[in-house]
Amino acid sequence: MTALLEVRGLETAYGSSQVLFGIDLDIRAAEVATLLGRNGMGKTTTVRSVLGLTRPRGGEVRFLGERIDGRDPDRIARMGLAVVPEGRQIFPNLSVQENLLAFAGNRSASSDPWTLERVYELFPRLKERAANMGNQLSGGEQQMLAIGRALMTNPRLLVLDEATEGLAPLIREEIWRCLNALRGQGQTILVIDKYVQRLVRLADRHTIIERGRVVWQGDSAQLGADPSLWHRYIGV
Repeated sequence: MTALLEVRGLETAYGSSQVLFGIDLDIRAAEVATLLGRNGMGKTTTVRSVLGLTRPRGGEVRFLGERIDGRDPDRIARMGLAVVPEGRQIFPNLSVQENLLAFAGNRSASSDPWTLERVYELFPRLKERAANMGNQLSGGEQQMLAIGRALMTNPRLLVLDEATEGLAPLIREEIWRCLNALRGQGQTILVIDKYVQRLVRLADRHTIIERGRVVWQGDSAQLGADPSLWHRYIGV
C-alpha cells in the first residue's frame, strides 16, 4: 500500500547544531502511527520539518505523492495536514465555538465532514463550554479544543504532539477514548506521547528516535513483546 506520508533521509539543523540525521518514516492511510523517544531526541523537530515550520537541510518529505519539503506551512496545511501542537496554542480571547469555526474546512473532501455538531458529540464538555473563552478552560478542555479545532479542518493526517502531556489521569483517558474513536472512523493519525502501554493498544506501527536517528521501527505486537525497548529508548 502506498504511504500517505513518506519521509526519506530527513536532516534538520538549528544553526550549526544538527538535530535530525536521516529520518525515515512512512504512514499509510487509515493507520495510527507513533513517534517515540525521550525528550530532546528529535520528535518535535521531525514534526516541524514535515509541517514546514522548520526547513530541512536534506532529505525528502512526500504527502499524497507530492514533495512538500521546502513548501510554506499554510500550503502544506491546505493539503490536509493538521497538528495539535505541544502546548495546545488555542486562541485565548475567542470562545470555544469561535476557536472551532475559525478552522472549519474540508481538506479531505470527506463525504461525512467534521462539523461543530460532530466535534461536540466527540467532546460533550466542549458543547457545555461553547460560550467560554479559551483562557477560561482547564488544561484538559484546552486539549480537547485543540483536537476539535484540528478536526474541523477535516485533515487527511492528524498529528498530535505530546497528546496527553500534563493532563490529569481522567482527562488522559478521555483523550485515549477520542483517539480510539477516530481510529475506528478511519482517521490517519501520528501520535507523539510517552504512554507506551496505551499506544501499543491504539497504534498500528511505531518509530523510535534516539539522538535524531531512527533506532527501531515495528508494529504493536513487536513493541509489546519487547519491554526492554521501552526502558532503553523511552525511559519507561
